[in-house]
Amino acid sequence: MAYIIDGLRSYIGIENSMYRHISAEQLGAGVLDRLAERTGIDKVDCIIAGNAVGAGGNIARVMSLSTVFGVETPAFTVDMQCGSSLESIALAAAKIDAGQADIVIAGGFESSSTAPKRAYNSNHPDYAEFGDEWYKVAKFMPGTHSQTAMLEGAELTAADEKISREEMNEWILRSHRLAKEARDKGVLKDIVVSVSDGCDKDEGIRDRMSEKLLNRLPAILENGNIITAGNACLTNDGAAFVILCSEKYVRENNCEIKGEFIDIAETGGTPDRSPKSCIAAIEKILKRNSLSPQDIDVYECNEAFAVIDVLFARTFPEQVSKYNVFGGALAYGHPYGASGAIITLHALRALELKGGGYAVCGIAAAGGVGSAILLKK
Repeated sequence: MAYIIDGLRSYIGIENSMYRHISAEQLGAGVLDRLAERTGIDKVDCIIAGNAVGAGGNIARVMSLSTVFGVETPAFTVDMQCGSSLESIALAAAKIDAGQADIVIAGGFESSSTAPKRAYNSNHPDYAEFGDEWYKVAKFMPGTHSQTAMLEGAELTAADEKISREEMNEWILRSHRLAKEARDKGVLKDIVVSVSDGCDKDEGIRDRMSEKLLNRLPAILENGNIITAGNACLTNDGAAFVILCSEKYVRENNCEIKGEFIDIAETGGTPDRSPKSCIAAIEKILKRNSLSPQDIDVYECNEAFAVIDVLFARTFPEQVSKYNVFGGALAYGHPYGASGAIITLHALRALELKGGGYAVCGIAAAGGVGSAILLKK
């Protein structure tokens, strides 16, 4: 069995704002060093880190080499786009369950501000269409490469399910309101750290978000009328990590357990309707563990689009009070490679305040892949 004994996240920045000159690996290293400082743990068996829009290669190793964990600690990168750090946490738990490791740090880091531009090689079949045009958004399905693929998927999902802007507005307002309340009460203050001078707030939270403002926002897509800058999350910079370890490590080091990793479920769905995959993954993990929706005490979903909120509420109407209780990515933001670890930390804190129970964290990733993990306090 794998246990989570601690974790931290950075404050989340808006693209080209407070972290605009800080690379993804610097953000991740800052959180790792502060996690080591807080726990006194500077030796682990492995570091597994998600990253989606970084410079490529084994960027997790580049990050770890500038931390106290140094050259002797192996590190590898996971790219499952939005689901990268949730999958990293699951991989860490699997290594521990298999007896391959006793203590692993897992999570992710992202910088949209410093993401490199890419272009097709002239030998690539898609070069005929794109030429030397730069792109930042990866290709998510065969046959098409759209820079607005995720927005298009949310638009199509909303149209399929007859989700209106007005229905989504209440979720946007709720997200910002709950995030503001959590910030003002200091609920998350001891799991959030500053990694650079002056970078000491979650930049996306809007204290005065209003329905009037939301109704004025234009549609983002040229051929769309539903998805706006209000009901889609911003692009962001940030990092988050948790420490997982074995029962043996807990016993020998007298560790306080924050949570127990129980299971992960992944699903594959229609690539151009990716928001639906989050709910499918939650349904799958509940069924596989013989749990009913009401058995779960906390739900955290990566709120990349308000469409996901509406789908959750329609599928699990009696569970809404347990959902994203500190607000979600519509307020905080969505640093792709880090978001799974962010919602994991938020879920563990919510379970702590409830005095225990089960939590499910769900995420919809590009290409129609959904992931959900089950935790227990």
